[in-house]
Amino acid sequence: MANFVLFGKYSGEALKNISAARTEEAKKIVEKCGGKIEAIYALLGDIDLLILATLPGVNEAVKASVALSKATGISFRTAPAISVEEFDKLASQI
Repeated sequence: MANFVLFGKYSGEALKNISAARTEEAKKIVEKCGGKIEAIYALLGDIDLLILATLPGVNEAVKASVALSKATGISFRTAPAISVEEFDKLASQI
């Protein structure tokens, strides 16, 4: 499983529909893509929402990101993430 960070930005319409039920729906969407939401954080500033998820790969991350945007009206930017230990290991091979 690979780690992904999803950065969410609420639209005006998405703000009107904030609910615990929508959060549960988001978890189910990611599970349908073969993954799991590890954590969700609400933020202040340019990014409103941060989701930490594990998914099998990039294709599944794209599917999850698009499906979440479609279902919630929240715009997501999705990025792969690796641990600092893995980064250090890769960087030492250069």
